[in-house]
Amino acid sequence: MSTRCSIRAIWIVNSQDAIVFSRRFPTVEKKWRSACAREVDSLQNNGYNFQHMLPSDLEFASAFSDRKRREGSAQGFGIRLPQSTRGSDSWVDDPITRHIISLSITGKDGETESLVWPLILHVKGGYYIIILPLVLPQQLKLYEKLHGRADCGSSGLEENNLSALLFNLPCITGAVMVAHTIGDIITGDFLDTEVISSSSSVGGLLDSITGSIGISGISARAKPIAAPATASSTLGASAVSVATDGSRNTSRPIDKDALYTFISSSIPFGTPLDLNFSNVSAIKTQGFSSSELPPIELKQPTWKPYLYKGKQRILFTIHETINAAMYDREEISDSVSISGQVNCRADLEGLPDVSLPLSGLKNARVEILSFHHCVQASGHGDDKQSIMFSPPVGNFALMYYQGLCVSDPPVKGFYQLSMVSEDEGAFLFKLRLMEGYRAPFSMEFCTVLMPFPHRRVASFDGNPSTGTVSMTEHFMEWKIVTTGRGITGRSIEVTFSGTIKFHPRTTQRGFSLPRFSRDIIEEDSDIEEDAYNNALNMEENLMEKMSKELESVDLEEPFCWEAYNYAKVSFKILGGTLSEMSIDSKSVSIYPAVKAPIELSMQASSGDYILWNTLGRCPSAISPKVQ
Repeated sequence: MSTRCSIRAIWIVNSQDAIVFSRRFPTVEKKWRSACAREVDSLQNNGYNFQHMLPSDLEFASAFSDRKRREGSAQGFGIRLPQSTRGSDSWVDDPITRHIISLSITGKDGETESLVWPLILHVKGGYYIIILPLVLPQQLKLYEKLHGRADCGSSGLEENNLSALLFNLPCITGAVMVAHTIGDIITGDFLDTEVISSSSSVGGLLDSITGSIGISGISARAKPIAAPATASSTLGASAVSVATDGSRNTSRPIDKDALYTFISSSIPFGTPLDLNFSNVSAIKTQGFSSSELPPIELKQPTWKPYLYKGKQRILFTIHETINAAMYDREEISDSVSISGQVNCRADLEGLPDVSLPLSGLKNARVEILSFHHCVQASGHGDDKQSIMFSPPVGNFALMYYQGLCVSDPPVKGFYQLSMVSEDEGAFLFKLRLMEGYRAPFSMEFCTVLMPFPHRRVASFDGNPSTGTVSMTEHFMEWKIVTTGRGITGRSIEVTFSGTIKFHPRTTQRGFSLPRFSRDIIEEDSDIEEDAYNNALNMEENLMEKMSKELESVDLEEPFCWEAYNYAKVSFKILGGTLSEMSIDSKSVSIYPAVKAPIELSMQASSGDYILWNTLGRCPSAISPKVQ
């Protein structure tokens, strides 16, 4: 059987567990049955109940509804809990089972059951997009064994653990890409990578990637030969904002014509080829133009179905995301990492090749993770790497990379929160912004969020040295730098101290705080030394008891388990990269040579930038000892 990705079936289920769209691929099913026929003897000898046929829509919807009831939700628990049953996905005890699920299909006799796996589950816009890729029967049997195992969890040393099984299934990655693309199509959230000219306003740079809802800047989109803007404008109009999957409460009607067009063009006979929906839409609307064909000796790549005609130029944008865990503790080192991507738009006529050098790789120890498939060759040096590529039409991500922050983190300092009673705490922030950063670096905005998912905020008291503070039921927000009043070429130090009060817990457990004080202890000479020590440790005992009473929240809140508390910093920096990775625009060459201006813009924004409470508990990884 081929190792490339093949799709057996696609289902789309709405919030009422009704199937609103399904598609099966008979060509792939023929491959599945042939593989099963070669294994039929061993399957029968082992008493394995094998599902030859795909379930009907009615059977599939019933099994999916049963799983939601059994697992608590469509995605399930992801870990083994007391209510988990043997044979369920949560029994496997691996969080990946929230995204790669299985269904038990009940036969027509109502007794026999068969397993359908692996089903890629993607939730988008109130719909559940479920993709079934083609795997070997032996791999399906291995997963079924994990369903009935008595032990809990997976070990990396285990021979047949779930991670090792999925690692040998490249079809999983392809199926995930198909699911996400279909989700974008049915919700109208399909956006091109944003690339803007550095000569224009940079406020809207990569807003679709960072999640901001900016409208400044210009969005450069591809214009096929003799193609009106019907298709592209439709896509752009429907993609005016970026929302997370869980933020949509209602489901918009599915455009089945668009789905059928995409599937027939991008996944012919069940094999994913080009998942670029913009290309598919343009081909459907305009067809192929024969007015200007490339020379016979040049091979036109699949990622460039149209040749560009118009003003020639190349735009590059480098966008970096900085993730940090700041502890302000001697025993725990701060952790700072950078992930970035280089986006490109090459408006060039014909089928030229572009080569360019990437500089600044050595200091930040930049590691290239992946290139766009249009990259033809790359040469690696000590501090530079040159790449050559044949650019596609429109905007695209040229490469992804990881690196270190060469300079100090743009936001440094500490956050302290001390509970003085069960419903009141005292907090202190002391931060320094943009220390060591000079022009052209500019911080566009900076915000600090204090989340309290377990408690309801009643009020707070305190004034920051700069900025404004607002609160909701479960968090406080401190806006230090607002858009339009950025910081350029200088650093600032800010502080914010005060108290925060919470509403009493709905479930009280008879816990009250004894009122000891140092003054009373010093006045009464008969108080024993043990009582004095107990008074000093009262706050620590309070925090410990509160930790035991707190229940862990959902897996979507990984930073809020138990008594962990933190503050999250959000910011955007324009004018450069924190890893010092850059492109020398003067060294970009085009073959055949043409006169095309080269423009470069750079920005960095925060990802998970966490300030852990210095006075509380915090998770950290132990660094291995160097021998």
